[in-house]
Amino acid sequence: MPHLSAVQMVLAVLSGGVVGFTLGLIGGGGSILAVPLLLYVVGVHDPHIVIGSTALAVAVNAYLNLLPHWRQGHVRWKAAVAFAIPGAVGAYAGSALGKMANDRVLLFLFALLMLVIAARMLRSKRRGGTMDGEHAIRMSRVIPTGLVTGGVSGFFGIGGGFLIVPGLMFSAGLPMTEAIGTSLFSVGTFGLTTAVSYAVSGMVDWLIVGLYIGGGLVGGAFGVYACTRIGRNARRLQQMFAGVLVLVAGYMLYVNLTALHVL
Repeated sequence: MPHLSAVQMVLAVLSGGVVGFTLGLIGGGGSILAVPLLLYVVGVHDPHIVIGSTALAVAVNAYLNLLPHWRQGHVRWKAAVAFAIPGAVGAYAGSALGKMANDRVLLFLFALLMLVIAARMLRSKRRGGTMDGEHAIRMSRVIPTGLVTGGVSGFFGIGGGFLIVPGLMFSAGLPMTEAIGTSLFSVGTFGLTTAVSYAVSGMVDWLIVGLYIGGGLVGGAFGVYACTRIGRNARRLQQMFAGVLVLVAGYMLYVNLTALHVL
């Protein structure tokens, strides 16, 4: 396991805060940001340790951020469970396949997928159902969508919030704010499934996990508050979500295309 200096520990806490804020605000992006932050800001250079540790930290932060969203009335449990259970099965199968694939090719393909999702969300004006009561959940749509989303999440070694939020919107008809709150149950479940796989192989640094979770607690509280305020304008939040997708995808494409060119 890597030895962390005092400066690295502080940076890990701050990075965890960024991850928690992102999860609380848009329900996704936590693991996508957690990996490069740990690699390039904190300075941990073992990709396997980074993926395993951030998967567990993101899972715990997602579950913790789920609670304030629940208190705000943003969580639809029927959709959350129907999406997460088959998704966990898919995540386990996907993680087994992902370990055998080339890392740079995976990240490159995932960046392209994020751009497609962002474009679809920017074009869509759909807001889903009302904010009152439970939605009529069509299991024939939610279950297979959860299975596929979980498979992709596990394959790329991420929590999958970028996929889960639009997946819930399009399969369960949830408005943006409810999709974000509900998605955190699946983000935590998918991330935990991936983390267990890595932990069994000894690829989790428990100190990093603790530091990330500590920072995520504070950042998540601010993120949930911001989501509640901005969520009054559902279209604005949807555009913000798509904008983060484009920025992260652009960075990933740049890094991986440069690396592939060098190789």
